[in-house]
Amino acid sequence: MGYLQEIIWIAGAIIGTFLLVKLSSYILKRAFHRAAQKMKMDPTNYTFLKNTINFFVVIVGMLFLFNKIPELKRVGSAMLAGAAILTAAIGFAAQQAVGNIISGIFIILFKPFRVGDSIVLSDGNRGIIEDITLRHTVMRDPENKSIIIPNSTINSATIVNATFVDQAVCAFVEVGIGYNVNIDRAMVCMQEEAMKHPFLIDRRSEEEIAQEKPQVIVRVMALGDSSITLRAWAWASNNGNAFVMKCDLLKAIKERFDQEGIEIPYPYQNVLLKKNEV
Repeated sequence: MGYLQEIIWIAGAIIGTFLLVKLSSYILKRAFHRAAQKMKMDPTNYTFLKNTINFFVVIVGMLFLFNKIPELKRVGSAMLAGAAILTAAIGFAAQQAVGNIISGIFIILFKPFRVGDSIVLSDGNRGIIEDITLRHTVMRDPENKSIIIPNSTINSATIVNATFVDQAVCAFVEVGIGYNVNIDRAMVCMQEEAMKHPFLIDRRSEEEIAQEKPQVIVRVMALGDSSITLRAWAWASNNGNAFVMKCDLLKAIKERFDQEGIEIPYPYQNVLLKKNEV
């Protein structure tokens, strides 16, 4: 009968903990949606709060099991017998976990990024933030793969947030032309092709518009070994549009240069062969 009671306690604690986790998630979700109708709220706050509460619910469930089941009490007593070693081991093992939790709290408080933001990390990984848990940040990359990053790692990384405040992105379109080409004509061709693109936006201030500054600026960037590098600055409303616009403009500029007879050179070498004099 004693074993049956223990099994019932264990099953009841597990089921109760599971139901409490589901209930807390449901209540928080409803409360968030209700508040979101009245004011703008960040979904990151809801996600992190939900994960934190669920974590403590699980801890309470485990403590309940230890308190109600004699065998688990004896295990707990045996563990306390080596309290010094146990404390050192847990402290060493939990050091990283605690660091991740604290970093997660800092992310929520200072908001370097939020759920739904498109970011680029210093290691080259990029994607959209899907979730922020107690220990990890989940990011979905352009190949639709999930990248799971410890909070302590992402909190100390250099982050480029493409959706932070202003989503506009400047696309740098660089093309090389030959030294015998009319530079001014090539620059005009690049400007005209950029102005035709539907994703181009006007980022000029009222003062710059009054001064009739061009919407697309083209400048000489370098005098290379075999070409002159021209760069056009073209703005788009977001990172995705900027990427598409840059690809389209490279194609359009190449075709326009072909029509205008503007050379896009490539490196070549002259090899001189000399006969040995007898």
